[in-house]
Amino acid sequence: MAEAVPGLVRITDRVWWWPHHPEPDRVRAGVGVIAGDDGCLLVDAGHSPALARRIRNALGGAGLPKARALVYTHHHWDHVWGAQEWGVPVTAHELTADALRAEAAKPWSEAYVRAEMARDPRLVPSYAARLRAMGEDGWDSFRIVPPAGTFTGRHVIRLGGVTAELRHVGGRHAADSTVVGVPSEGVLLVGDCYYPPPYHLREEGAGPDLALALARELVSGEYEWYVESHGAPRRRKEAEAALGG
Repeated sequence: MAEAVPGLVRITDRVWWWPHHPEPDRVRAGVGVIAGDDGCLLVDAGHSPALARRIRNALGGAGLPKARALVYTHHHWDHVWGAQEWGVPVTAHELTADALRAEAAKPWSEAYVRAEMARDPRLVPSYAARLRAMGEDGWDSFRIVPPAGTFTGRHVIRLGGVTAELRHVGGRHAADSTVVGVPSEGVLLVGDCYYPPPYHLREEGAGPDLALALARELVSGEYEWYVESHGAPRRRKEAEAALGG
């Protein structure tokens, strides 16, 4: 993999990656970019409008076509809060749509976030990260974008010269978790699907959901690269080792 422009990493000819933030308390998921001949498909939106703008500028700096569509791997905020900045059609699992319609109805503001932290201290890590993420733009024009297109089991998105295959896998981290495969490039973007539940829902000692990863055959001979949202891209042997295989 080679750095193309600051922040944007090329995994294969048509798949690029904006990495996660290495400090866990920043709660910033990575963003995938699948480059078709006639536009890019984004895998997740970034954790804020400000981050989405930086990624959009990086696409131009790398000579990539403009974003044409966006898919969500699941509904958690650090994967979706940048969507309003992209202005493209969004596709996700129907459970993601349900969750984001509920999230969009909340009165998001600094005052609301601070009140929620006071109400439930277990929300502090996530909600403090939201305050940091929104520090550049503020809340006045912020909106959550539920997907306009939904699916249940599988869905295919065809771009010029490349196809993305979406598959619902669920899991303890989020029931709506979806993975995005690019078979022609040998890349599988797995989101957060095998992570433990979010902090405020997590039991002490909870670890990765390896049973899900194995049951859903996330690591297979079809893919050479495995990209999780809060880690570095791994080759198949590294992914197999991480799963104890």
